[in-house]
Amino acid sequence: MPLTFAAPTEDAIPVHVIHADGLDGAVGQLPDQHQRWVKTQGFQAKLGQHLTLPDDDGQIARVLVGYGTPEQRARGRFHLGAVAAKLPDGTYRIAGGLDGSDLQEAALAWLLAGYSFDRYRKPAVPIAGLIAPEGIEARQIEIIAQGEALTRDLINTPTSDMGPADLENATRSLAAEHEAKINVTVGDDLISSGFPLIHTVGRASAQAPRLLDMRWGDQGPQLTLVGKGVCFDTGGLNIKPGASMGLMKKDMGGAATVLGLAHMIMGLGLRLRLRVLVPAVENSIDGNAFRPQDILTSRKGLTVEINNTDAEGRLVLADALTLSDEDSPDLVISMATLTGAARVAVGPDISPFYTDSDDHAAALSQAAHAVADPVWRLPFHTPYETMIEPGIADLDNAPKGGMAGSITAALFLRRFVESPYIHFDIYGWQPAAAPSRPKGGVGMGARAVLEALPALLEL
Repeated sequence: MPLTFAAPTEDAIPVHVIHADGLDGAVGQLPDQHQRWVKTQGFQAKLGQHLTLPDDDGQIARVLVGYGTPEQRARGRFHLGAVAAKLPDGTYRIAGGLDGSDLQEAALAWLLAGYSFDRYRKPAVPIAGLIAPEGIEARQIEIIAQGEALTRDLINTPTSDMGPADLENATRSLAAEHEAKINVTVGDDLISSGFPLIHTVGRASAQAPRLLDMRWGDQGPQLTLVGKGVCFDTGGLNIKPGASMGLMKKDMGGAATVLGLAHMIMGLGLRLRLRVLVPAVENSIDGNAFRPQDILTSRKGLTVEINNTDAEGRLVLADALTLSDEDSPDLVISMATLTGAARVAVGPDISPFYTDSDDHAAALSQAAHAVADPVWRLPFHTPYETMIEPGIADLDNAPKGGMAGSITAALFLRRFVESPYIHFDIYGWQPAAAPSRPKGGVGMGARAVLEALPALLEL
């Protein structure tokens, strides 16, 4: 369903957001019968609590929403989304209690609460509509919500309908929507075009591997986004156990996230030159699958010893990152569901990122806080470089020992980029339903990047 604000109407039901320490003052301004109703129902403005107040005809006159204490709110985000999903059908407006970034977040939370993945089932009942609050960038919030919905849809779609060819079609549709240019290199053409690692990882699949290359904009600094597009990961000959393979439709979450971010950038008409690179493959098993101890030569000329075929994401990214660097962009950002080690370090809700620039790190951290899209900087710890040097080749794709797995993967990728570079090791999955985030695919880090772009690129 389209995630948009409702058309203004004089009949919109007011929603009063009430902080716990402002309960008495807010209730004191209500009509006497509503004050009695609030007391009778035991409304205490607890976080997420809501109360509908009737008019003389039994219709909803207003809604009170509890916003709790700062300590309670700090334990989550998108709190208004939980309430929006529970309200009766109708059109609502926020009548007070929020301003600034809190109002922006609440409006986005309401829209995102309307997301539902309905491709394979009866569509969910639409949530109540919200009129865009005064003082917010309504169109910007709608575009952000739609970019997030695109990311979620791509991740949630199973590989039977989201293989490399389907991911290409989705990218072509996005390019057509925004009048962007796209070039696709498929199958054996990857070899002749100089993308040997992408070809090697994807050649065992029934759907040929491919590199998607989309460009948009002709003015301003150049931003190149690189997204890991492993549409399914069996682990290859180092096959995953069944329990670990269950969520591998989400292994293209990096690609889904950069495509959602690209929609936001293009939809907002930002003054920059955008390039999006997605190596789209399926890591399958067949007679021509790559093997442990194989030594592969990358586009950059660096050789890689394969010590685990399940560490394939960094291989396809290596060729794409090398290409990204060849036209000297102002900034390269890669996003990938790359390592389980990142989840162990920060859990499923935080997007860890790597950069050698303290200024970029500060800009991302500040932006993430402003838009409720949590990120955390992990180190490009150079002393660990020896861990990715196997001796027999330039690089090891799966260092032994199991330590610093996310860091060593990031260091591996850094070997292929000389331009200013930021890498995100995201999860791309909401393991349990939360306000405005149903269980399933989810965007991570994209809104923080979007908010930080003026500082990152000096726009």
